[in-house]
Amino acid sequence: MGAFAAPGLKIEVYGDANDYVGKGLSGGMIVVRPRMSSPLVTHENTIIGNTVLYGATDGYLFAAGRAGERFAVRNSGAKVVIEGCGSNGCEYMTGGVAVILGSIGANFGAGMTGGMAYLYDPAGETADLINMESLVTCPVTVEHWETELRGLIARHAEETGSSRSDDILRNWDREKAHFVQVCPKEMLIHLPHPISYDQTAIPAE
Repeated sequence: MGAFAAPGLKIEVYGDANDYVGKGLSGGMIVVRPRMSSPLVTHENTIIGNTVLYGATDGYLFAAGRAGERFAVRNSGAKVVIEGCGSNGCEYMTGGVAVILGSIGANFGAGMTGGMAYLYDPAGETADLINMESLVTCPVTVEHWETELRGLIARHAEETGSSRSDDILRNWDREKAHFVQVCPKEMLIHLPHPISYDQTAIPAE
């Protein structure tokens, strides 16, 4: 669904979608959300399948629910907000931004060499699930990145009606401390702003 969607195209789905949503997404927007009558708790239920945004280059995806495995693999430019994913999330990602408002599976970020990810982690569970071979992590403390994160969550709330996003935004001063920012080590010298002003939080290369 929405493969290679171009700028100006917006696809909205009430219900769930299968694998490869947004494959090669090229500037369009995809919104997936449960039916208004659904009793499901979005961050506890999968709404899109495996290998979502495979090879995407641009555009947006907002999904009020979880994704399957290999989410955003080889994404090179799309911006996305979802509410959880399975194993191997953001694998080989080279660009774009991924915001995940729920739990992740094992081996997150394996081979990730570009882009940025933000993980909502109030229980402190992500540390053992991230593949740290090529990544650094830190809290979201720099205004530039906080603005990016909050803006995407607000867009997610607007597009999907997600109560998860609404709750986070309503309590932003408290909830922002529960996010983990994930960045490839090799990107640090190329960023327009540092990911942290605490130099001890960033490993020397």
